[in-house]
Amino acid sequence: MLTSARIQILLSTILIFLFLGFSKTAASDDIILRDLNGISVDISNQKGKPVILFFWTTWCHFCRNEIKALNQKCSQIEKEGIAVFTVNVNEPEYKVKRFFNDYALKFRVLLDSDGLLAVKYGILGVPTYVFLDKTGRLISSENRLPADYKTLLLKKVNK
Repeated sequence: MLTSARIQILLSTILIFLFLGFSKTAASDDIILRDLNGISVDISNQKGKPVILFFWTTWCHFCRNEIKALNQKCSQIEKEGIAVFTVNVNEPEYKVKRFFNDYALKFRVLLDSDGLLAVKYGILGVPTYVFLDKTGRLISSENRLPADYKTLLLKKVNK
């Protein structure tokens, strides 16, 4: 059953998508989000290495499972030279912080409070992984972390 807050989040996300349009060929230029510590993160500063962005919400059951799995794999992924960020879409900071009270996080949580980054990458639902090559260009998006994520990123990077 959808609550009023979930309906508002869903409707605001849809309106943002409709207002700003979709882009499947987005690059990461000029994308600056705050993390849970209030520190600004410029996604375009990650150029030079592949990036995995994981878009999610606190109310999404499937997102919770993916967050747990990603948290377990994050250290290994970063050892492989791949940057990992989770991106919460359209939720207030206090709610996201409360959600992570019981987690020992190994990744940075970015807040896409206005949904603009989600729009830029054409996110239609959560959970969604976005894979960026070392130049910051979108190469793929998936609803689950594929077992061959490294091959996917490196194959595209070397083209």
